[in-house]
Amino acid sequence: MGARAVNEVLWRPSPERIAGSSMQRFLEQVRAEVAPDVTDQQALWRWSVAQPEAFWERLVAFCGVEFATPPERTLAHPEAMPGACWFPGATLNFAEHLLRHRDDRPALVFRGEDGERVLLSYAELRAEVARIAAGLRELGIEPGDRVAAFMPNRPETVIAMLAAASLGAIFSSCSPDFGAQGVLDRFGQIEPRVLFAADGYRYNGRELSCMDRIRSLQAALPSIERTVLLPWLDSARDPDALEDTVIWSAFGTPGAGLEFTRMPFDHPLYILYSSGTTGVPKCIVHGAGGTLLQHLKELVLHTDLGRDDRIFYFTTCGWMMWNWLVSSLAVGATVVLYDGAPMHPRRDVLFRMAEEEGITVFGTSARYLAAAEKAGVEPAATFDLNRLRTLLSTGSPLLPEQFDWVYEHLKRDVQLASISGGTDIVSCFALGSPLLPVRRGELQCRGLGMAVAVYDDGGRPVRGTKGELVCTQPFPSMPIGFWNDPDGARYRGAYFERFPGIWCHGDFAELTDSDGLLIHGRSDATLNPGGVRIGTAEIYRQVEKVEEVIESLAVGQDWKGDVRVVLFVVLRDGVELDDDLRQRIREVVRANATPRHVPARILSVPDLPRTVSNKISEIAVREVVHGRDVANSEALVNPEALEAFRDRPELTV
Repeated sequence: MGARAVNEVLWRPSPERIAGSSMQRFLEQVRAEVAPDVTDQQALWRWSVAQPEAFWERLVAFCGVEFATPPERTLAHPEAMPGACWFPGATLNFAEHLLRHRDDRPALVFRGEDGERVLLSYAELRAEVARIAAGLRELGIEPGDRVAAFMPNRPETVIAMLAAASLGAIFSSCSPDFGAQGVLDRFGQIEPRVLFAADGYRYNGRELSCMDRIRSLQAALPSIERTVLLPWLDSARDPDALEDTVIWSAFGTPGAGLEFTRMPFDHPLYILYSSGTTGVPKCIVHGAGGTLLQHLKELVLHTDLGRDDRIFYFTTCGWMMWNWLVSSLAVGATVVLYDGAPMHPRRDVLFRMAEEEGITVFGTSARYLAAAEKAGVEPAATFDLNRLRTLLSTGSPLLPEQFDWVYEHLKRDVQLASISGGTDIVSCFALGSPLLPVRRGELQCRGLGMAVAVYDDGGRPVRGTKGELVCTQPFPSMPIGFWNDPDGARYRGAYFERFPGIWCHGDFAELTDSDGLLIHGRSDATLNPGGVRIGTAEIYRQVEKVEEVIESLAVGQDWKGDVRVVLFVVLRDGVELDDDLRQRIREVVRANATPRHVPARILSVPDLPRTVSNKISEIAVREVVHGRDVANSEALVNPEALEAFRDRPELTV
């Protein structure tokens, strides 16, 4: 087989699938009622950014968003970036929309790596949320108070969030794989009144206690008035072992009624956190209305999610994909939660679960798909994935070769939607569409209502050339701001300094001729040998073709007035990095990229440092390579991995 084109079409939706999709129904409504020239996805996107008020108004109606108080208008101050105000005067409650279904259909299915399975219907979910909300109300929790969760990805975490949101409180979560300092760096800034915490979690066949970390949090955070403890590892856990603590099952009022506090559209809902690898994490505040609208748009239109679907995303509640996944409840779908290692006790455990649970939308990271490929996992030959229709991938760029693996070894008739956005917007800038073909290596389209473009260094829009991913118009899920940033200076500095009045996201991207997107890596991790910008994903794509290489990480090292590319590789067991393997790696890179992509130094390491959302941290390695301190190694799940990069003599010559 000859070389495959990056943009080769690998899948097309059938006419039946297109006709039955929510995106097509929405498009036909727009065409029939307001815009006769909207005949396809690209035209619909152009209309949505040319007429943003009309688009978001129609989305509200199409997705059944209900305002307790109607808005005075759709958008005030549309020219302000930041500063635009969406649906001023409107009131709603986020939890009320996620709990609008109250029947016996399954709402949540939990699967643990040890085989535990828990199912909650929509009626049962509402009852549990009402019980926990009553407990919070008894503690005097009011709108704007912070409720924090140091919890695994279990139904109880979802219940705690919905209970807090029903009262207008602000919810924030960290997963239990965070170290004590990492949690304190986050919760210490927002001063929660209530802490939900589990006594531990299970990962890779081990039981890991959180009790000492909970004690240290209680001691360090005087704002915590009550801790609600979930005894997952030890059902007989004594709450008296902790200060001001009550067991989950004893908290609240069974049989309580469920009340919803309706708040302004932009009332704070979530506080999420930046990765924190370059300093104390930024506390990013997201509003209830903007989060709800953006998630409904992405789930209903772009993902084509409906009541009969079962949606899964491999995530922890320390990553924004957890917040995104949970919003599927507003659609009435069944949300499948998994907590544990993704390849324990078998390397194909998640695909086995997909078969057993009848998952229709399966979400994971590009790194997981690469690991499955390297591990020789063959889902198509092993499992019945007949119900699976959409595969979502995010976290890092999905390489063209991984597209090939999906269609050759996972399922031929599946929409592979590589999606990209971030914690900063709790949603996506680019994602999939059930109306479009899947092209090898590309994200299918820009999100509706998102005026996404790629700018060159001079701030000019470009196509077919790498540049900065930007958004040129306001959108509802822009952050309200950062916590403890009263004049907004830190917020403006984070996104609007590079191009004034334009959101600059920090991704190195390319808009294709087919109107798709390529993501080449983070802008702050791009390499500049000889002054030419190179996205790290361009190097990984080539290096990871080499059979001996499991994964890789590239950084730019300042060297003799220039920058040289240094490549670190994790190799298969029993493989040594000798001169022959180094030469083969360089030849693959040179033959398929350019001489500037060829690494000047190639070194072997046992592991790569990762953030809690399983992204490799190129910035942390870059700092270590240059002998600088990593500002916040607590943001990494495996900070000990950095030692293998420190003081390498190979980097002194």
